Amino acid sequence: MNAFSGGLDWLATSAHWHGDDGFPHRIVQHLGYTALTVAIASAIALPLGLWIGHTGRLRGLAIAVTGALRALPTLGLLTLVVIWRGIGLTPPTVALVVLAIPPLLAGAYAGLESVDRATTDAARAIGMTEWQVLGRVEVPLALPLILGGVRAAVLQVIATATIAAYPGLGGLGRFIIDGLAVRDYPQMVAGSLVIVALALILDGLFAVTQRALYRHQ
Repeated sequence: MNAFSGGLDWLATSAHWHGDDGFPHRIVQHLGYTALTVAIASAIALPLGLWIGHTGRLRGLAIAVTGALRALPTLGLLTLVVIWRGIGLTPPTVALVVLAIPPLLAGAYAGLESVDRATTDAARAIGMTEWQVLGRVEVPLALPLILGGVRAAVLQVIATATIAAYPGLGGLGRFIIDGLAVRDYPQMVAGSLVIVALALILDGLFAVTQRALYRHQ
């Protein structure tokens, strides 16, 4: 029996779908880590990206910072924060927030930059304030690209949130870490398959939402 078929058998075993160590509980934990991370990263990156896109200021710095953050090794950063803060929720959250910021920031300022300047100039010409131009004109028109940044961030975090199991937390990474410790490859394959399926489902939902937004523009 190869590891892939063993993983499918592991998935099909009913005992693995119940209790605190079952797939439903681990999926909820995984989604919880993802939601927390993306929420924190959005609170940091989206306002900053909207400001950069609206004003055109610090765009070069934003590009440099996002490039630098993308280059950081997530597992290495996680290890450093574990050494600094110890075991707990903080290390994986910090590492995943750093991972999520670049696509969110890029999506926000690129979205606003894509808005036709003639449209914003017309809005100002009829007496709109800068806040009104941002909120009523630029953000609605840029929303598909902003959502694209959120989509990229969510998918990256979903795929990487397995690192939460490294400092002893839960989530779908538990199946990979625990399976690796005892060389239980079917368990590792099963966990990986569920992560892939979860990412594909979320990606499909975002794709449908983006298409709907484009159609309504």
